[in-house]
Amino acid sequence: MPRYRLTIEYDGSTYCGWQRQKNGISVQETVERALLAFCGEAVTLFGAGRTDAGVHATGQVAHVDIARDWKTDTVRDALNAYLREEGGVAILRAERAPEGFDARFSARKRHYLYRILNRRPPPSILKGQVWWVWRPLDVEAMDRAAKHLLGTHDFNTFRSVNCQAKSPVRTLERLDVVRAPGDEVHIHASAQSFLHNQIRSFAGSLKLVGEGRWTEDDLVAALRSRDRKRCGPVAPPDGLYLTRVDYPSADHQAEQVGDGGEGEE
Repeated sequence: MPRYRLTIEYDGSTYCGWQRQKNGISVQETVERALLAFCGEAVTLFGAGRTDAGVHATGQVAHVDIARDWKTDTVRDALNAYLREEGGVAILRAERAPEGFDARFSARKRHYLYRILNRRPPPSILKGQVWWVWRPLDVEAMDRAAKHLLGTHDFNTFRSVNCQAKSPVRTLERLDVVRAPGDEVHIHASAQSFLHNQIRSFAGSLKLVGEGRWTEDDLVAALRSRDRKRCGPVAPPDGLYLTRVDYPSADHQAEQVGDGGEGEE
């Protein structure tokens, strides 16, 4: 049975998250409905990361098995024809997946962006797409503090109390804070997998550093405490984007890698 790899973009503002739930419409369910309308099959879509309600994606990856061997452009265009009526979700690419490919378990690295609108006036057009912080932020101080979080650590301080991961230990490969063009501050994070609310916890704590309410030492002390109560406020989901998921080359795709980490939820 052919397996297709889909690259998906979505505005998470109106969805209850990626994963199918009883209390609202999810991105997964929306795409599965489009698949049913397209090919007449009730299929299950498997994503690389289970983003929370309000979290967006410009590069979510999912796989699905369909009985018929369709042209990939046909799959993309037919799904988008249905999704245009739903609004908020688009299939950027549809590809034939190599043997052994699994959107979740084959992932080597997940990349996220957190967007902060740092200006006095509140957002209008960008409402629901950024975290509005009106106090001026010291971006250089935030970036210096962020570098203390790189590497392998017990990140229990920076995860949700509802996190279901068996271990709080993760290896953070990138955490950069930069001033973007205009009034935005961007936080770039990369790792093989993330804990539930880990990036939003980072963003909330780094905001305290940027406002001068925390020092670098305060952030390090919070990390070392392994105590959730020492974390700064969790940033809202509005500014968080899953931007890319990296996989092995096609020649090595059959060898699944990763620990099945769900990514930021």
